[in-house]
Amino acid sequence: MPDVAGFRRVAEQATGKQVREVRVHDAQVLRGIGADAFERALRRRFFAEPRRHGKWLLIPTAAAANASAAPPTLLVHFGMTGNLQWCAHDEELHAHDRVVFDFAAGELRYRDMRKLTGIHLAREQAEVDGLLADLGPDAQRIDAAEFDSRLTRTRRRLKPALMDQSVLAGLGNICADEILWRARINPNRSTAELSDGDLGRLHREMREMLRVAVRAGRIPDGASWLTGHREEPDRRCPRCSSALRRLRIGGRSTLFCPVCQPG
Repeated sequence: MPDVAGFRRVAEQATGKQVREVRVHDAQVLRGIGADAFERALRRRFFAEPRRHGKWLLIPTAAAANASAAPPTLLVHFGMTGNLQWCAHDEELHAHDRVVFDFAAGELRYRDMRKLTGIHLAREQAEVDGLLADLGPDAQRIDAAEFDSRLTRTRRRLKPALMDQSVLAGLGNICADEILWRARINPNRSTAELSDGDLGRLHREMREMLRVAVRAGRIPDGASWLTGHREEPDRRCPRCSSALRRLRIGGRSTLFCPVCQPG
């Protein structure tokens, strides 16, 4: 989510600008539409204010004068390696620039190395709703009561529950580790074992961590953040200096402090 918030700010540079041309350099990133149809659907459209839900970026478009078709909405999912770049026209094309939206003021480029997800084009609101139908509330905006209810409705391990996009939309692997470390809760705990105090602390720490990370457009990796120590050869907890442990939970690499986050 913090990364997508940063990409939303990049996309804002195209707000109110008219697409002069769309160049699809790799149609594999398009979902449910071919390159020619995609280019035709967006040429001469105006990009409207982008918004984010979870890990999805939505860019509505506005119709050009006298356009006959309803304006579509771009829905972009970035996966592990996708991003948006605002570039000058004469800036050299990157090897992983898959789609380029050309405006008079510059180019918005969708760049993705692994192409695990990609770009959808919804021609009406029902298609937008369908693509987002399985997502839970956005993790940055959910209130404490709904957070408690959704997280504890089934008995399961806590970290996979936090990362389940149908429970909460937006939390990835590193986000979940950071939140759990800040809340001093073991990632292997069962959701059924959480006290009201645990849930309240978890919600507060999630909101605060996301507030800072969304503003930065990434999860900060400073010395006071768990994330800042993930790749160190001798990983130590930035709070108590104990050796950090790494294990796999729900198929994902998980970093935690066994002292600050006892089982």
